[in-house]
Amino acid sequence: MKSRAIFPALAAAAALVATVRADSLQLKDGAALTGKILAEKKDLVVIDLGYTVVAVPRAEIVKVAHDAGGEAKAKPDGKPDARIAVPTIQEAKDGLYATAATPPPERAVREQVQALGQSVVQVRTPAGLGSGFFITDEGHLITNFHVIEGETKISLEVYHLKDGQLERRSYKDIRIVAMNKFADLALLKVEDKDAPKFKRVLLGDNDALSVGERVFAIGSPLGLERTVTEGILSTKTREVAGDLFLQTTAQINPGNSGGPLFNLRGEVVGVTNMKLTFGEGIGFAIPVDQLKYFLNHRDAFAYDNNNPNNAFRYLDPPSRTKPTLP
Repeated sequence: MKSRAIFPALAAAAALVATVRADSLQLKDGAALTGKILAEKKDLVVIDLGYTVVAVPRAEIVKVAHDAGGEAKAKPDGKPDARIAVPTIQEAKDGLYATAATPPPERAVREQVQALGQSVVQVRTPAGLGSGFFITDEGHLITNFHVIEGETKISLEVYHLKDGQLERRSYKDIRIVAMNKFADLALLKVEDKDAPKFKRVLLGDNDALSVGERVFAIGSPLGLERTVTEGILSTKTREVAGDLFLQTTAQINPGNSGGPLFNLRGEVVGVTNMKLTFGEGIGFAIPVDQLKYFLNHRDAFAYDNNNPNNAFRYLDPPSRTKPTLP
């Protein structure tokens, strides 16, 4: 392989270059590259050596070490585990949600759940319950329309991490900001005066998803809070009643509705909302691109207490003028 032959030479030269950030790649043939890692993708890592930029295939890498925060441990099979890293965040124009400017590294579900568990909540109404997740640290969260349909008295059960322990807390002053019945999405906001900053999630990109990719859901199926289910993405374009959904083998049950479907990068790729009643491992989620559209155009779906039937208001059709008899 030609690329392997040049790595030792590059590594030797890179050792003479002073870099701002001393990240390094340990290669299979014993060589090492030192520089600034620009991007970590599934099949390669891009590193700036100071005088040139090199794309190194993952198959050639034994270990990835980062200057800020330690290094990754190699797996027994020689393949590297992605280090827990904080992705570069890109805010939406209105700041209501965020995405990762550079793809975060993939991590095990166990690690992702520890990092994301505080972002997922249980949504309660007098008629039932569902799930939801925060998209801003100010308390904006997403759930399904059918979870809060016909209800205005809404409360949340949230877990906050404090001193290494999870503390359960209820919030009862919840405002409906916007909702779209036909997309089955609702935007809520915590209005409690003593509410702290919340742990938010990042929204992913459906174009970057691949069929067969591993995904996992967090929610409250049958009221069982913080339940995690894992599976794969079965298809990205399952048509149901005229709309397209993500289909997944991750178990979805009543109570999961409105919860997030994550990829292994910790990004929300869908909003879980239904399953087949007489089937197992056939769950569905609203694609995250539809969620972004809803958020970007939320003014069109704004909720008004004086008009609970929002987000749409239908005017009376014009009537024909009756002829005036002489």
